[in-house]
Amino acid sequence: MTDKTLPRGTSGAPPARFDGDKALALVCVGVPLIGLVLFFLYPMAIVFLRSITTVDGEYGLSNYAEVLGSSGFWRATRHSMIMGGATTLLSVVLGFIIAHGLYRCAFRGKRLIRAVIVLPLLAPSLVQALGLIFLLGRNGVVNQLFGVEMEIYGFWGLLIANTLYALPQAVMIIGAALVLLDARTYEAAEVMGASPMRQFRDLTLPAARFGILNAAFVVFIITITDFGNAAVIGGDYSVLATEIYSQVIGQRNFNMGAVVGIMLLLPTVAAYYIERRAMRLQGRHPVNAQRFVPRFTPARDLPMAGLNLLICLAVLSVIAIVFYASFVRLWPYNMSLTLKHYDITLAGGYSSLWITIWISLAAAAGGTFLVFLLAVGLRRAPAMLAQPLQVLAAMPAAVPGMVLGLAYILTFNSTATPLYLLYGTAALIGIVNFYHYHTQAFLTVMTGFRQLPSALEEAAGSLGAGLGRVAVNIIAPFVAPMLISVFFFLFMRSMVTLSAVVFLTTPDLSVAAVTIMRLDDAGLTSQAAAFSCCVMAVVAAALLGMKAILAYLGRNAGTGSDG
Repeated sequence: MTDKTLPRGTSGAPPARFDGDKALALVCVGVPLIGLVLFFLYPMAIVFLRSITTVDGEYGLSNYAEVLGSSGFWRATRHSMIMGGATTLLSVVLGFIIAHGLYRCAFRGKRLIRAVIVLPLLAPSLVQALGLIFLLGRNGVVNQLFGVEMEIYGFWGLLIANTLYALPQAVMIIGAALVLLDARTYEAAEVMGASPMRQFRDLTLPAARFGILNAAFVVFIITITDFGNAAVIGGDYSVLATEIYSQVIGQRNFNMGAVVGIMLLLPTVAAYYIERRAMRLQGRHPVNAQRFVPRFTPARDLPMAGLNLLICLAVLSVIAIVFYASFVRLWPYNMSLTLKHYDITLAGGYSSLWITIWISLAAAAGGTFLVFLLAVGLRRAPAMLAQPLQVLAAMPAAVPGMVLGLAYILTFNSTATPLYLLYGTAALIGIVNFYHYHTQAFLTVMTGFRQLPSALEEAAGSLGAGLGRVAVNIIAPFVAPMLISVFFFLFMRSMVTLSAVVFLTTPDLSVAAVTIMRLDDAGLTSQAAAFSCCVMAVVAAALLGMKAILAYLGRNAGTGSDG
C-alpha cells in the first residue's frame, strides 16, 4: 500500500453540513427576541434612566425626592389605590354574580347576557364615561326626567365607569373557573344530603377562589392604569395615569413623568406577580371532568336571573345612550334626530378611523406572525434558553399602557438612535399596540401549541420533513383557531386602546380613541359619541367575523374527523 499524505489543515472527517433546521429555529427565536429587546426592554430601560437623570444631565435620585415630596403625587397615589380597591371589589362581586348565573343556574336569555357583557370591550374605555355623562350628568337623562341632579364627575362617576369597563374581564375569568367544576362532585354532595347553600359554600366558592383572586388582580391592574375614563369623568379626582399625562403633555416634564411612570409600574408589577402565582397554584383541571348542567331551581334561579338582568341593563344603558346621543340634534335642548354629528370635520375627521383600521390590521398580522415564530422556535430551543424567553415574552403584561407609551416617546423621540426614524409614524403606533398586548397573544398561541401531539411532528420528521414544512403543514393548521383568535384580539384591542398611544400621536397622525378624546375636550360630545359608534361598529364586525371563521374551521374539523 502506498501511503498518501493529506494536505495540511485537513482531516479524514467529511465536511460539516449546513443544518437548515437549526438555522430556521434560530431565526424563529432570534427575530421575535430582537423585537422584544428593541421595543420593550430598551424603552423600559430608557424610562428608568430618564427617571434618575437630573436637570444638569447627571444621574441621581433628586427627581424621586421631588416627586415623593409632592403632595399632588401622594394624593394621586392614594386616589389610585382607593379607586383600584373599590373597583376591584365591585367588579368581582358583580362579575361573580354574572358568571354564577351563566354557568351554575338555569334560566333563559343567557346568550343575550353574554352579548351585553362583552359590549364594553368593543369601545375605548372613555365611552363608559361618555355614557354616564349622558345618563347622569347635569344635562343627563335622569336629571331631565326626574329632576335629580347628580355630581357624576369625580370618585363616584369614575368608580361606575371603571367597573363597567372591567366587568367583562371579571366575568370571563371567574366564568372560566366555574365552567370547569366537575359535576360528579355535586352529584355526590346531593347523594349525601348537602343543601344547595352548603354546596355553594363548601364546593363552588373554594373551587373558584383562584379564579376570583385572578380576576381581582386583573381588574386592579386595569383600573389603576386606565386613562380614558379618568380623563373624561375623573374631574378633580386625580390618579397616577392622569398625573403622568399632566407631567408629559401639560408641563413637558419628561423626567418627572418617567418617575411617576416607574411609581405606577411598582403596584402593577406586584399585582401581576401575585396573579401569576395564583394561576400556578390553581393547577390543572382534570381532563375527564363532567360539565355541570344546572337544573331549574326557582328559589335560586329567579333571583339570580333578576340580578343578571339588572347588571346587564346598566351596561346596556350606558352603551345605548351613547348610540342614541349620536343622533340627537342638540342634547338636551333639541332631541330631534339627525345624522349631522356623523359629518365630522374637526380633529381630522374620519381619517384617524381609517388610519386606525390599517394600523390595527398591520399590528394584528405582524404580531400574530411574530408570536407564531417565537412559539415554533421555543419548541426546538433548549430548556435553559426557552424558560427565560418565555418569562421575557410574558413581561409586557405587567407594564401599563401609559408607561409603555411614555417609554416610546422618550426612546424614539431622540436623535441619538437610528430608531428615531420611527417617531411620528403609523408603524410605531402599530408596534406599541402589539407589544402592549404581546403577553396575551403569546400565551394564547402557547396554549394551542401545548395541545399539539408530539407524535405528529415526529411522524413528519421521520418522513424527512424539515422544520419549515412541519411548521407550515402540521403546526399552523393545528393551531389555526388560536392564530385566528390572536389576530382578531390584536386588531380589536388596537382599535380601542388609548393609554398606550396618547403620547405618540401628532397633529398629522392620530388614532380613533385619541380623536374621541379630542372631540370631547372641545365640547363636541355628540360628535364624540358618533365617532365612538363608528369605532364600535368596526370592532363588532371584527368580532362577528372571528366567530364566523372559527365556526367554519370547527365545522371543517368536525367533517374531517367524521370522514
